[in-house]
Amino acid sequence: MTKEEKHLWYDYLNKYPVRFRRQEVIGNYIADFYCDKAKLIVEIDGSQHFDDAAIEYDNKRTKYFNSLGLRVLRFTNHEIHTMFQAVCDTIDITVKASP
Repeated sequence: MTKEEKHLWYDYLNKYPVRFRRQEVIGNYIADFYCDKAKLIVEIDGSQHFDDAAIEYDNKRTKYFNSLGLRVLRFTNHEIHTMFQAVCDTIDITVKASP
């Protein structure tokens, strides 16, 4: 896990009342974090995710996950560093809004 993934995991998700798993294999992909109950994937994107090929690859992954009925939330490393509570709040709101 990256430093940002560790921060989200150890400082929020592993204590969250609804279970998340990290590095979850789904099809041919590995999701950073996955919550089965909420059908939610949380991805943390570093700078390597911002070139054209990576953006296309991430879009393909997201479409695949969506085709399985999974929702994907993406956050950047910068958001983890500068807006950590807002990231956590967004995850919480999304989980609570899940059917």
